[in-house]
Amino acid sequence: MNQSVHSAGTPKAPAKARTNDPARTMAGILAVATKEFAAKGLSGARIDAIAEATHTSKRMIYYYYGSKEGLYVAVLEDQYRRMRQIEAKQHLEDLEPEAALRRLVEFTFDHHADHEDYIRLVMNENIEQGAYLAQSKTIQELNVPAIQAIRQLYDRGVQQGVFRPGLDPVDIHASISALTFFNVSNRHTFGLIFKDKAHNAQSAARRASITEMVVRFVRK
Repeated sequence: MNQSVHSAGTPKAPAKARTNDPARTMAGILAVATKEFAAKGLSGARIDAIAEATHTSKRMIYYYYGSKEGLYVAVLEDQYRRMRQIEAKQHLEDLEPEAALRRLVEFTFDHHADHEDYIRLVMNENIEQGAYLAQSKTIQELNVPAIQAIRQLYDRGVQQGVFRPGLDPVDIHASISALTFFNVSNRHTFGLIFKDKAHNAQSAARRASITEMVVRFVRK
């Protein structure tokens, strides 16, 4: 399905890919394909454009990823993997429960604000009703650590009498995602409708507001 998001054009790769270096070639293809799929969705993206921008060929892309759909799934997996890898570096286990929760919300806010392609890809895949993400063999495994991290910091908070009991870590994760995702996905329409020129995806005030909302929801 064609998306309403438009792009000035598929960005050119900074240097010609080395066909004798498969890892580098695949990384270059993923980088350009991320922009292409984020801007145009699955149906609107063109393998020809990705091949031209990466100085490869359609045949090589299909060799590595099997099909256009296979490349699209690989892009989705790569985006989730990158987020979880950065998330793991926050060392939430080293912080007091409330400080850990604040850091998690702030990290998620910053990640979404700085990675609009990720937001667009998730929006596109929801339009596809998750059909392609469901084909991934690794997506469940990639996202298990996110829930585990919340469960661990939440359980510590309950044990210390800081957080109220009875909350679901998945629900906490969903609330954090909803607030920080909307901040980017709807900023154009929200700013237009409410004439809020000060509202932007990287607003420090909005970051603080979202963090405080989540903390007050969980706090005892």
